[in-house]
Amino acid sequence: MMRVLAGLALLAPAALVAQVPVSPFALDTAPVQGGIARGKAPAGTRSLTLGTVAVPVAPDGGFLIAFDRDAAPAIDLVATLVDGRTVRQTLSVAPRAWRIERLNTLPRGTQPTEEFTRRRTPELAQIAMARAVDRPSDGWRQRFVWPVTGRISGLFGSQRIYQGEPGTYHSGVDVARPTGTPIMAPADGIVALAADSPFTLEGNLLMIDHGAGLVSAFLHLSRIDVKPGEHVAQGQVIGAIGATGRATGPHLHWGMTWRASRIDPLLVAGAMAGGG
Repeated sequence: MMRVLAGLALLAPAALVAQVPVSPFALDTAPVQGGIARGKAPAGTRSLTLGTVAVPVAPDGGFLIAFDRDAAPAIDLVATLVDGRTVRQTLSVAPRAWRIERLNTLPRGTQPTEEFTRRRTPELAQIAMARAVDRPSDGWRQRFVWPVTGRISGLFGSQRIYQGEPGTYHSGVDVARPTGTPIMAPADGIVALAADSPFTLEGNLLMIDHGAGLVSAFLHLSRIDVKPGEHVAQGQVIGAIGATGRATGPHLHWGMTWRASRIDPLLVAGAMAGGG
């Protein structure tokens, strides 16, 4: 009998360790289409995925995830621990009502010309390459600020329907200000792309990597004040508003992506003070 009890005593610590519940994910906000959420991975996390997308995890366990404009109502967040166990949480993603304009008497538009396609293909490759690199920045942890304040002339997610055929939705927020108005870095980051000549659609394009897969893009600039690889600080002047590329007037188009997901800068920076 004493031998049995001794054996149980030896087994008890291991059994207790196996039964200790793993800490759940701690998200700072509820998931919503076009939004981001920061969280803390369970102790001992070896890898983290949101659906099929790998999520970078900082040494302290911090991470950022985001949800596309057309994100599904539910998605799994899964941590794989060093001991092989997994922690899974199904996240409910709240839907949003997008501004939809139906133009039943107008066709969607003409097909792109061969010349446009010839120029556009390498531009898209540069943009994809800029987003594909993971750069060491903790800007994603900061509370983002607006690059410039003013009248919001275009909302993220808005879309036109031409005779029943959907056009491409608006992938950022537009702020109308005069040409030459300085813009600031909304958070710390590293310059991922600074166009040396205007792109066909974006004009003078600047992209800043805030780390954790979160990238800001600033379109139609009249000038760019920083260079690729340069570290920028929140509030630093990085360029100026213009109307380069496909723009009907001077404004800043601020777009944000996390991996392949397009997200709404308005949700990241919050309500604009003194403008909009």
